[in-house]
Amino acid sequence: MGKTMWEAVVAGGAALVFTGVAAVPAGAAEGGVSFTRVSVNGGKPIVIGVQEEVEVHAVLRMTTKLRYEYGPTVFPYRGKTDNAETLQSSIMTSDCKVVDRVNGICDFDEWLYIDPRDFDFGNEDAGTWRTAARVFLPGDAQDIDDVNLPVQVKRATRVTVDASPEPVAVGKTITVSGRVTRANWDTHTYQGYAGRTVSLQFKASGASSYKTVKTATSSATGALKTTVKATGPGMWRWTYYGNSTSGAMSSTGDYVGTPVRVLHSAVRRVLHSG
Repeated sequence: MGKTMWEAVVAGGAALVFTGVAAVPAGAAEGGVSFTRVSVNGGKPIVIGVQEEVEVHAVLRMTTKLRYEYGPTVFPYRGKTDNAETLQSSIMTSDCKVVDRVNGICDFDEWLYIDPRDFDFGNEDAGTWRTAARVFLPGDAQDIDDVNLPVQVKRATRVTVDASPEPVAVGKTITVSGRVTRANWDTHTYQGYAGRTVSLQFKASGASSYKTVKTATSSATGALKTTVKATGPGMWRWTYYGNSTSGAMSSTGDYVGTPVRVLHSAVRRVLHSG
């Protein structure tokens, strides 16, 4: 973001102190700490809207025989680790889950929060970020490392659908419309997303999944519209698969039924026999 969002690091409790660990002299250089098994958001993109704070779960393993004051934390960043532009409003880290007490190995859970209403947050923040891990040591020292983990941060999208007429006879035309919009982090609104290829999908009554029928391209205002022939009752929806800066999203399904066929000859036989 070219700037650092307000950051509050809250540890789940006091850092675990292993017997026989060494203290770090004030102002000491980095070293003596390693971070492994880092995962952020389960490897999935971080998708952010315009109002809601997003919670991102992360895990990591830290190995050190040094004393540390609080942390560790992992977070998305850009630039250099010693002067980074970071992406978080606040972070909460669990207590150490001891893996190997003798060698100072701990596993941690983390919950990182990103608030799109932060004044420093804007559309330029969409895209690829790197991931750093950091722990604070006594005497104003710290160890911060790049953990070689790219993270995708994406603007949320929304998709609507309307299929009509309802009901419709098999073989007749159904018009399916809708709109695809994307979060604008500068204005904190959703705006029409033009020129997007969006898939029209159908799930027949009794089926377990949707199948793509055709695609359409959104207009300058994000509007979608196409026609198809009815093949039977079922749900219609639009699906946008996203891109490098925008999240994927499907609309809710819109059910379109078919008229109930009346067997007139059978009705006449019933009436005649009565």
